[in-house]
Amino acid sequence: MDAHLHAPFSAMTDDDALEALRRERDHLQILVDVTNAVLSTLEFDDLVEQVARALSHYLHIPFADLNLFDAESSRVESHAALFRPDGSLEREQAEFALSHLPARDMVMNKQVLVCDAARMRALGAEHRHVRALLAQGFHSLCVLPLFSGERILGALMLAHGREAAFFHDNLRLLQQIAARIALSLDNALAYQQISQLKDRLARENRLLTEEISNYESFDEIIGQSVVMSEVLEQVRMVADTDSSVLIQGETGTGKELIARAIHNLSPRKSQRMVTMNSAAIPAGLLESELFGHEKGAFTGASAQRLGRFELAHQGTLFLDEVGDIPLELQPKLLRVLQEREIERLGGQKIISVDVRVIAATSCDLSQMIAEKRYRSDLYYRLNVFPIWVPPLRDRPEDIPLLARFFAQKFARRLKRQIEVISDETLLRLSRHPWPGNVRELQNVIERAVILSRGPELHLPMSDLPVPAAPMPVRGAVMPPPLSPSDGSESERDRILRVLRETNGIVAGPKGAAARLGLKRTTLLSRMQRMGISVKSLDEL
Repeated sequence: MDAHLHAPFSAMTDDDALEALRRERDHLQILVDVTNAVLSTLEFDDLVEQVARALSHYLHIPFADLNLFDAESSRVESHAALFRPDGSLEREQAEFALSHLPARDMVMNKQVLVCDAARMRALGAEHRHVRALLAQGFHSLCVLPLFSGERILGALMLAHGREAAFFHDNLRLLQQIAARIALSLDNALAYQQISQLKDRLARENRLLTEEISNYESFDEIIGQSVVMSEVLEQVRMVADTDSSVLIQGETGTGKELIARAIHNLSPRKSQRMVTMNSAAIPAGLLESELFGHEKGAFTGASAQRLGRFELAHQGTLFLDEVGDIPLELQPKLLRVLQEREIERLGGQKIISVDVRVIAATSCDLSQMIAEKRYRSDLYYRLNVFPIWVPPLRDRPEDIPLLARFFAQKFARRLKRQIEVISDETLLRLSRHPWPGNVRELQNVIERAVILSRGPELHLPMSDLPVPAAPMPVRGAVMPPPLSPSDGSESERDRILRVLRETNGIVAGPKGAAARLGLKRTTLLSRMQRMGISVKSLDEL
């Protein structure tokens, strides 16, 4: 046995004493530097660089790899730093399965691995990171578990060109360093969770404010017409399911209100409905808005951001103007609808999402498919349950109800006293074609309330110019105008005759609407106005 190891301190030579003091000083200094590093940063990249510099400077360890565990996905996030002989620093970030971590079982049991080149070669058969270290001339490896209490946070992997004895000689110091890093990781993860929660709450608050602002446009669904009753019946039918819904209709018909009604009647009503208007977001930002992005994913991405799918998890995502989604982004949206998984922009982590998607459009998606501007497979995925919201001109009997509702709403808001809307005004409103639909009607009534100085709503003639002919809106098919008196009666007789011939079937390719050259909703509206009921055909 080497007697020198057991000799009293006084028996040591001056050189040995100086070396021991220098070694102790260096060990204390590295602990101070590591402690300062873990206290001064909450970013993992900065942490591993500062720790690597301290290890390289005092212990000449050129390679350090901080491995962080994601318990939910069994993935490892690697942050590696390598100092080259010329003093330059190389950085690498990677992600791999937990099963590819060297000494995984030992780490999970809070045990340290120290191995020489022979053992490294055996490990290299399964772990490409170890093979890469061997190829670069490293002869020993040390893997230290990072844990807080019973929670395993990750592992610190170190490599050196000397034999394994080097790590054994410094093992106590390395374990102290690992303990300090683990403390920093615990704090950093807690900070990251708090920061993400804060960002999410801020973003949800902003979205909620936007939704409230949008929702005030149509406080509730107003309408007693046959066509609107049919729409509401469809809403009740589909609300209990998780099926995708495609709401179609002209601009201003209230498609978002229908989407909200579906959400509020669904089992997801306790969760939030997140909305996104695809037409209002620049095409280059749509992917980030939908799926989120990681920090550094692109210029200006200074922090991680959650997308609308993540924000709508366990709730409903309403994609308005879905026809405006660029063709190159449509396959990614289709994949999410099929797989229920997303990847943030610039990230590699697969994130499961539980979202019910309701889409809306004022475009003719069938025509867009024919023109190769929209994917048919995405259309079919969205169009599981279609709902057509009729334009206001197809439900003129609802216009007086809507006019009174909006007049009361704006009178309260503007502190006016509107008690009467004359029959003449209601007739003018009912005869107008309303190319802007309910939104246009709302704006006209608001202006009328502002201009009114007494209890009666004053509607200037200039606000409702009579068009020379009805104007089609975004490709909508306009019904032929009804002529008065005798013409109206002959129209009624013709509808009755066709209904009898089709056995009361209104919709479909062989239904009465198709034979008359009308939309189903238009025919139903005319039937109601003329007092025609399918149930009473035999009596007429």
